[in-house]
Amino acid sequence: MAGLKSGAPTPQSITLHSQSRVLEVGFSDGATFRIPFELMRIYSPSAEVQGHGPGQEVLQTGKRNVGLIDLQPVGNYAVQPTFSDGHDSGIFSWDLLYELGTRQDDLWAEYERRLAAAGVDRDAPMPEKGGHACGSH
Repeated sequence: MAGLKSGAPTPQSITLHSQSRVLEVGFSDGATFRIPFELMRIYSPSAEVQGHGPGQEVLQTGKRNVGLIDLQPVGNYAVQPTFSDGHDSGIFSWDLLYELGTRQDDLWAEYERRLAAAGVDRDAPMPEKGGHACGSH
C-alpha cells in the first residue's frame, strides 16, 4: 500500500457526491479531482481486487452503478470506503487518491484494455465467489 510521500499533497476537502457517484477531493497543492466511485472500486488496493502479487489481479466488472455508502478515515493518511456491493477492504491512501485523480484517463484506458483482453463487458456480472481459494494454486 502506498504511504505518504514526504511533502506529498494532502486532502483539504473530501466531498461525497452520491447522485453523480464521484468523490471530490481537493488537495493542498490546489488540485481538485472528481474520482468516479466505479474507478475507485475497480482499482481498489484490497487483496480481493489486487490479488496476492503481480499477475494475480481480479478484473472487476459490473461496477458502473456502484455507490459509496460510507467513508471512514484511517489515521491521518487514508480513507476506507464501503461500497454498495459490500466491498469494504480497500484502504485508499492520500497518494493513491491523488494518483487516481491525476491518471484517470490512463486508468480508464488500461481498464478497457483489460476488459477487451479478457473478452468481457464492463457491465458483466462478477463471477460468483468460491471458485478461487487463496493459497490453493
